[in-house]
Amino acid sequence: MKRLVIALGGNALGNNPEEQLELVKQTAKTIVDLSEEGYNVIVGHGNGPQVGMINLAMDFASSNGANTPSMPFAECGSMSQGYIGYHLQQSIKNELDSRKINKNVATIVTQVVVDENDEAFKNLTKPVGMFYTKEEAEKISSEKGFTFVEDAGRGYRRVVASPQPQKIVELETVKNLVDNGTIVITVGGGGIPVIEKEDGSLHGVAAVIDKDKSSAKLAKDLDAEMLVILTAVDRVCVNFNKPNQEELDSINLEQATKYISEGHFAKGSMLPKVEACVDFVESTTNGKALITSLEKAKLALHGETGTIIHKEKNICKA
Repeated sequence: MKRLVIALGGNALGNNPEEQLELVKQTAKTIVDLSEEGYNVIVGHGNGPQVGMINLAMDFASSNGANTPSMPFAECGSMSQGYIGYHLQQSIKNELDSRKINKNVATIVTQVVVDENDEAFKNLTKPVGMFYTKEEAEKISSEKGFTFVEDAGRGYRRVVASPQPQKIVELETVKNLVDNGTIVITVGGGGIPVIEKEDGSLHGVAAVIDKDKSSAKLAKDLDAEMLVILTAVDRVCVNFNKPNQEELDSINLEQATKYISEGHFAKGSMLPKVEACVDFVESTTNGKALITSLEKAKLALHGETGTIIHKEKNICKA
């Protein structure tokens, strides 16, 4: 059976447990829809708001008399994988059962090896946590030493290192489950970032790997037919939010690279998605990548919306 890797954006999740549990019911419907299309589905997801919430909560508790230890960022990432994975697998299983589909669902706490010499550790770029006003961000920065940046006009967010994924540690486990027909939730939040020492031992580091790039790496390693990145918009746009905005329904690698070089995609939002798609398509013979909204995923799979990125030398339709 063909393999399809889905990367879920933050809009598919929530900012608190109650909101998330409600939102993932719709997410589960989409995932099961795609499974019914005849694919073995593997799910990756972001964790920006969740890992930021966990990290800030642990920091607050440890510094305000709660007698709890300060929790390293990698451990916060692993907590978020379990928390999000639990909600996703529960909702997906409920949806499968409601349709009388006999399939298993499993979450794999996943480590992803990064290079400790990656330049990303010197240049913090990955937004995590909640949005703040400029004044709130400056206050937290002065108290905690965190670095904040303005994120796509939506407010200020903390940034941490975002190194490139090198190796998915639990890849063979994921493969075995997928081959058995299990819907697998993995590389949550891009995976728990670890460095590998000369003796082969693994050690967590303070970073967040971009979930789209880890999902692209996963899709390559699994030899998937398609990488699907689900986000808040139906299609990728050039000249976004400008009078001459254009929606793209099909672009090849050359066109995608050109749009990237022209700066059409915001660093904190669409840029890593398009880059991940380009990376995946470049590495495959016939693989394609699709960017669309959660709500329109099934329609996009049939070519009715969404932006397909492929190798063919055709003219872009807008």
